[in-house]
Amino acid sequence: MSTSTNLYLIGGIAFAGGVALSFLFLFFRKSLGEQRLKSAKLQAKAIIDEATKSAEAVRKEGELNAKDLLFKMRQDFEKETRERKEEIANIEKRMSQRESNLDRRVDLLEKKEKELEDKTRNLKSQEDGLKAKNDELARLLVEEKDRLHKISNMSPEEAKTLLLSKLESELNREKAVLIKKTEDEIKETSEKKAREIISYAIQRCAVEHAVESTVSVVNLPGDDMKGRIIGREGRNIRAFEMATGIDVIIDDTPEAVMLSGFDPVRREIARIALERLISDGRIHPGRIEELVEKVKKEMETKIKEEGEKVLFDIGVHGIHPELVKMIGRLKYRTSFGQNALQHSKEVALLMGVMADEVAIDPKIARRIGILHDIGKAMDQQVEGTHAKLGAEVARKFGESEVVIQGIEAHHEEVEKTSLFGVLAAAADAISAARPGARRETLEIYVKRLEKLESIANMFKGVEKAFAIQAGREIRVIVQPEKITDNDAIVLARDIRKKIEEGMEYPGQVKVTVIRETRAIEYAK
Repeated sequence: MSTSTNLYLIGGIAFAGGVALSFLFLFFRKSLGEQRLKSAKLQAKAIIDEATKSAEAVRKEGELNAKDLLFKMRQDFEKETRERKEEIANIEKRMSQRESNLDRRVDLLEKKEKELEDKTRNLKSQEDGLKAKNDELARLLVEEKDRLHKISNMSPEEAKTLLLSKLESELNREKAVLIKKTEDEIKETSEKKAREIISYAIQRCAVEHAVESTVSVVNLPGDDMKGRIIGREGRNIRAFEMATGIDVIIDDTPEAVMLSGFDPVRREIARIALERLISDGRIHPGRIEELVEKVKKEMETKIKEEGEKVLFDIGVHGIHPELVKMIGRLKYRTSFGQNALQHSKEVALLMGVMADEVAIDPKIARRIGILHDIGKAMDQQVEGTHAKLGAEVARKFGESEVVIQGIEAHHEEVEKTSLFGVLAAAADAISAARPGARRETLEIYVKRLEKLESIANMFKGVEKAFAIQAGREIRVIVQPEKITDNDAIVLARDIRKKIEEGMEYPGQVKVTVIRETRAIEYAK
């Protein structure tokens, strides 16, 4: 066979094989597609069956839930209905009870009204009987008065005057005897009672005054310095006043300016700062603020040192540091010209001496004395009397109740519960009342003397009254024919009471009533 024939034969065989493979591939693909379609139909049927089952289950579950809800609603309705019925039954029961109670009350009221009517009739009959008896008594009294008038030959007014005069005389005698008896009994009491009486006897409550010096004067080297203090358009003086809180008064006073303010510590800071500015010569707002702050710090240190020094001098220890500073601030407080720190120191020493005399703890007494006016160191914005403020501050910083009560009681604002309060009031009055302690004007002094004499002269039987010893004693000379010895005792107490009620004075006033009869003859 030739070569070309072989090629044709191979090509035919290859073509036949390709056709056979194509038919075989198509057959397998068709068979695979039919299988997939059949599988898909089966899956779809399974899904539909499952969905049908789920829908049926949901429907059944919904029916069950609906039945449960309906059953629950029915139960709630029945429960609410029962509760309403019970409530209505209770209301009806209460209404029935109230009706029965009202019926009983009406019956009771009717019964009481009837009883009241019976009592009213009885009272009316009794009043008629009493009126008749009163008329009979009045008639008998008139007859008795007429009979007494005929017997004594005195008018009713004369008899009344005589009777009152005798009663007054007897009463004065009884008062004098009672006073004498009481004084004798007091002298014979126990030692403890005697100590209390002595303490009360030496005390007089000194009324609190608030007269403070509010102006400090700073001397200048020359009047040209006033312009430098004022500064351009007043900037220096405004800066100074703002930094110190003190008003600067520049007037026509030669070579001097005045610093005005109610706070003595601030005023002292302003005075020192202004004196240093004048000596330094550099006066401008920056320098003013710097120097004022420096002086404030120095003043805090100085105040603390003053407090510590006073406490060391009187032997009081263990005081809180803040209280020490407040004690130091008292150096810049005054009352009637008396320095508050020196006054407190003097009160502490007096209390210590008196505490030794009456056998109580002198250390506690001195502690109360140095702290008794600590309230005066408080800022003016704090409300309250200095005694109460001092007690609050002492309580805040851990002082004992004995010390707190002594501070609070030294001006009679609270009741004294111990001898320390009595001693505090007495020592405070003694320190304030001693000669030279406080400054008084001549006019006030003269008025007090005249007031003392006028009070004594207003009593009957007083011949003359003299206020002596700077108003600390009033001597009353009485007419001996009108005032007996017993009457003199009563008169002295009446004058003392009138002075206490009608006057304000430091310390105590001694009342001396003098009664004497002189018989004078001249041998010729």
